[in-house]
Amino acid sequence: MREFNPLKGYPEPGAPRYVGPHIRTIENRIIASYHGEAYYDGDRRNGYGGFRYDGRWLPIAKNMYEEYGLNDDSAILQVGCEKGFLLHDFHELCPKMRVRGTEISDYAVENSMPSVKPYITKEPFTALPFEDGEFDLVVAIGVVYTLNLADAIKCLKEIERVSSRKSFITLGAYRTPEEYQLLKWWSLLGTTLLHEDEWVKVLHHAGYTGDYKFTTARSLNLVKE
Repeated sequence: MREFNPLKGYPEPGAPRYVGPHIRTIENRIIASYHGEAYYDGDRRNGYGGFRYDGRWLPIAKNMYEEYGLNDDSAILQVGCEKGFLLHDFHELCPKMRVRGTEISDYAVENSMPSVKPYITKEPFTALPFEDGEFDLVVAIGVVYTLNLADAIKCLKEIERVSSRKSFITLGAYRTPEEYQLLKWWSLLGTTLLHEDEWVKVLHHAGYTGDYKFTTARSLNLVKE
């Protein structure tokens, strides 16, 4: 298990992102919780504010391809793949590679990229319908910390189970009470936001052996309004 960032090349936030109790409210979180059109392609306060392919995941696919020693014979799973942007870029990078994705949003699955739509299914994050060690790389970006703690542990165990070699996840985390508050104001779906040290204990408990990266107020450039 190691803290590692294969997301280098993904656009970094430039200007500060201002957050506070009145910018994203409980009403926005209720809307986002349905994982529907309003979350993906509606108002920015309710989610992405327009979730469209723009090629930004291609550098990430290249990073992972090289870092994890992938090739034509590799199999990749993305848990919580949304519309399949990263899977599409993996498919473009290496067409012979086997790609699979799971998602809990009907809207995301229905509106996924045509190139990978046949390989994406609606499945719970806590019970992956795959064989032990079926994938050379399992990726879960922005997924684990949207679950309650018990389900987060189940998800981690499932990622570990279906991965034969490597995995990468992101986790909503903080170091100080101030960072926690900023992250809580920002995150629409963040359910289990833990101190970085607490996450490490959770990973050990779940038997997770892959890579992880913390998503924090610092990495998101969050600033109080």
